[in-house]
Amino acid sequence: MKLPSLEVEFCGVKFPNPFCLSSSPVGNTYEMCARAYDMGWGGVAYKTMCLDDVVKIVHPSPRLNALHRGTDRVIGIQNLEQISDRSTKENFEDCARLKRDYPDRVLIASIMGLTRESDWSELARMSEDVGADMIECNLSCPQMTVEGTGHKAGQNTKIIARAVELCKKACKIPVMAKMTPNITDMVTVARAAEEGGADAISLINTVRAITAVDLEKLVPLPNVAGKSSASGYSGAACKPIALRFLADLAMAGFKLPISGMGGIYTWMDAAEFLLMGATTLQVTTAILNHGYRVVEDMKEGLQYYMADHGYKSLSEMIGKALPNVTDPAHLSHETQAVSIIDKNKCIGCGQCYLSCRDAGAFAISLDADRKAQVDHEKCFGCLMCKHICPVDAVSYNIVRHHQYA
Repeated sequence: MKLPSLEVEFCGVKFPNPFCLSSSPVGNTYEMCARAYDMGWGGVAYKTMCLDDVVKIVHPSPRLNALHRGTDRVIGIQNLEQISDRSTKENFEDCARLKRDYPDRVLIASIMGLTRESDWSELARMSEDVGADMIECNLSCPQMTVEGTGHKAGQNTKIIARAVELCKKACKIPVMAKMTPNITDMVTVARAAEEGGADAISLINTVRAITAVDLEKLVPLPNVAGKSSASGYSGAACKPIALRFLADLAMAGFKLPISGMGGIYTWMDAAEFLLMGATTLQVTTAILNHGYRVVEDMKEGLQYYMADHGYKSLSEMIGKALPNVTDPAHLSHETQAVSIIDKNKCIGCGQCYLSCRDAGAFAISLDADRKAQVDHEKCFGCLMCKHICPVDAVSYNIVRHHQYA
């Protein structure tokens, strides 16, 4: 079977596939980005660069803390690392070399002005000069120590619009604004980027968080000489936040193209982001866990999904789920879900019974063989039993709500 092409156009730039390294520890040198290109990534958002003539970036150590849950290792990462601590000269030399050696792959130069407005203009010109295909204005790093930068800049509509405007005036390549999730309303700040002339936005950067506390030393982690701070959290738990912001922008009529990121681990995650309106995709934490090779499964899985559902190109599926997003006030109240338990699959663990008894409708009981059974008169369709079942023994039917029967 001939699989659909994954080629996609974003801001006039052609990507061989939508999968990109996000601007982060996974794309910090020529060698790293070259290896990612060799493994099949369609693009790289090179780790955020600044001008180092005024401020020298120094990272704390240790800089990462992993969130585990039971036997599941590294379900998320908290990162204290700031933007690149390499010299401006080294970074731009690496970018120029990447474009010489991989002219068919997309290079996105992520930049951040620190102390002067002119930083944005100069960095934009330098990015264009070394052959970058696009610019990403980092207005969202949650652990920047330079006052007025990072997510603090990304919460200020005037700073967002001005930074984008400066970049647009300084170069001819597309300019994208990277948005912070550490805000309640994405629409307002995205509109500011649009007003500044942005060609696109990317979302979301990491979520400010504290992932753990050492119960003996009483220090949040990672422990840096006895102290720690809230910093950027990434991983699977961020996906619902990113998808929500995509939906918010669509419902507000926002039209600029979007590069999506935040918890993309599998081809299924990738498909969800595309269906919710993202055109390209950026990945970090999955790479930290599994290396650049994850792109092979992502590409193959997405292609088979497209083939199975009749999509001949990515453009046909982008945003297809958005018409089905609505305000809670518009959701139908005329139907109700009722749980159905397959006793042939049920192993009698009792998890559904405990959950329903203590946090639901007390609609589940256990028979003499410890098989779960549902009282359909009591069941109100929360479906926690389905979500908690370890052997997928629970399904459900949709029935007419008794109020409308």
